[in-house]
Amino acid sequence: MIVFDLRCGQGHVFEAWFRSSGDFENQRGRSLVACPVCGNTVTEKSIMAPNVGAKGSSNRQGPRAVSGDISTEIAKDVLARITEAQATMLATSQWVGPSFADRARAMHLGEEPAAQIHGQATVDDARALIDEGVPVAPLLVPIIPPDMCN
Repeated sequence: MIVFDLRCGQGHVFEAWFRSSGDFENQRGRSLVACPVCGNTVTEKSIMAPNVGAKGSSNRQGPRAVSGDISTEIAKDVLARITEAQATMLATSQWVGPSFADRARAMHLGEEPAAQIHGQATVDDARALIDEGVPVAPLLVPIIPPDMCN
């Protein structure tokens, strides 16, 4: 996994994890990478300091350890809290993979019992669900499908 600092079309900077640079480009090309602040899907890699520690040092710090920018610190804190809340919700939610849109719609229409689910949906499927009044929300932290985990 690799972490990128990304900047949306509105200028917000955020972190996102990907399997590879190619995976980022693929997801960005399909408008699957969205800013957690404004939802903008126009994203680009932002300048990022490398995580290089001193030789023999076990005290390695992350790329933004010397930031000092208050707004950046607040944003990081907010994203950390959102990530924690998402992890809590996912712990009691069922992975339904690419059948997410169909399952969410069926629950909304009463064709299937209501349950907490998460899975994969295209941007068009997600927009259609929202237009239909189906309560959905994007996950801010990428999820690795269970069948792709070691």
